[in-house]
Amino acid sequence: MHSTADPTSATPPTRPISARSDDGRAFVVADAAGSTFVAGSLVIVKTVLGRQLALVEERSETTPTVLRGRLIGELDGDAVDARTSHAFEHGQVDPADAATIEALHRTTGARLEVGVNLTSPGVPARLLPHRFNRHTFWCGQSGSGKTYALGVVLEQLIAHTALPVVIFDPNSDFVRLGERNPDASGPTAEALAQRDIRVLRPNVEGAEPLRARFLNMPLASKAAVLRLDPMADREEFNTLLHLREVLEVHELDKVLPTLHASDDPAHARLLLRLENLGVLDWEVWAGDLTAATEVIAERPDVTVLDLGGFSTPEQHLVVALSVLDDLWARREERRPVLLVIDEAHNLASPNLESAVAVAVRERLIQIAAEGRKFGLWLLLSTQRPSKVHPGIISQCDNLALMKMSSPVDLDGLATYFGYAPHELIARSPWFRQGEALFAGGFVPTPSLVKVNARLTPEGGSDVVVPLR
Repeated sequence: MHSTADPTSATPPTRPISARSDDGRAFVVADAAGSTFVAGSLVIVKTVLGRQLALVEERSETTPTVLRGRLIGELDGDAVDARTSHAFEHGQVDPADAATIEALHRTTGARLEVGVNLTSPGVPARLLPHRFNRHTFWCGQSGSGKTYALGVVLEQLIAHTALPVVIFDPNSDFVRLGERNPDASGPTAEALAQRDIRVLRPNVEGAEPLRARFLNMPLASKAAVLRLDPMADREEFNTLLHLREVLEVHELDKVLPTLHASDDPAHARLLLRLENLGVLDWEVWAGDLTAATEVIAERPDVTVLDLGGFSTPEQHLVVALSVLDDLWARREERRPVLLVIDEAHNLASPNLESAVAVAVRERLIQIAAEGRKFGLWLLLSTQRPSKVHPGIISQCDNLALMKMSSPVDLDGLATYFGYAPHELIARSPWFRQGEALFAGGFVPTPSLVKVNARLTPEGGSDVVVPLR
């Protein structure tokens, strides 16, 4: 059984151990007997040419014990030069100290403090804010602390960057981001208090309403909302096509008089479709209110879309589709935004069947493939990686993995995220609540981390078992 190492685990070996590197990129220790270095340990390799920082990625169970890992860069004074490293025949391996890790953070620009490293020397764990310009995949099974930990990272991003964040929130977990816990203090808490955080909710008295505007949606999305197929529903789709100019000026209800007055059978069928679906009765339509797309266009620091409060399930998909369509239509503006999709399997599953759900998924696939260069960056969070479309996962350059016991999901993650050491991924079933593996571009090195406490309340905490 694997267990997560504590900060004191990587003590100096009882005898010196020697590493070899043939290419200046990877290293191997042929005999690590007496050492307590584990996968995830940062070490310093001393050679005749100088010192190099390195990461242990694998510790064998053989006799003698073998260590394998990667060279991160040469140590030059109080900095780590990740551009240079050299091959060597013999290098003494020692534990990295706190000062070296701080130098690594300073050199790479890792400033977002999200927790404490679980491997020696147990220093604060920090992420690189500028590398959220890549897509991020965040996963962990129920009870792992996934949503809570995501909140910790979002607090840091919101407080210490100017990157606008849009959160698709199906379970009302982030609706209290604008509040502070009573004991919250320090620079991050003070910075959060200054941020413009807008929370849009569908049916909550006193809250800013969450609405979509039908007339602003592209024709294909309008057809998806009305469940119209261009071939199976040829005549009705064609009617919608000829009403395009009207529907770009007026909302759907303004078209009813035209349909009622028409003698065209196709108009009559479209009218019946509208009435039978009950689309005109949905509370999602903006009317005279402000639509979510209009709020997001103002680029507040955070826009939380509370998707879970609609009376019918289709309506949260309409909001998601309208927002994604609008951001894609404006992509040439190149205004950066981070799109946080919580419970991403609800919007990005390969098994979605309804027309509007498929339209949402296809737009997410397009943003995953092409959106990065326009400043449309995704952060997808889910309990089940296998239920997210592979065309989206494969585009993610950052990984946050919390406790995950499903062998199918872990095997898939090891395949998609080759930059994450397999031995660290394999430890995931034994992670405790709030522990995570961070790997990819947004962290200086793959790291096992215990996340910090949140500064803001979690909106959707678990219901407790009542006791007698």
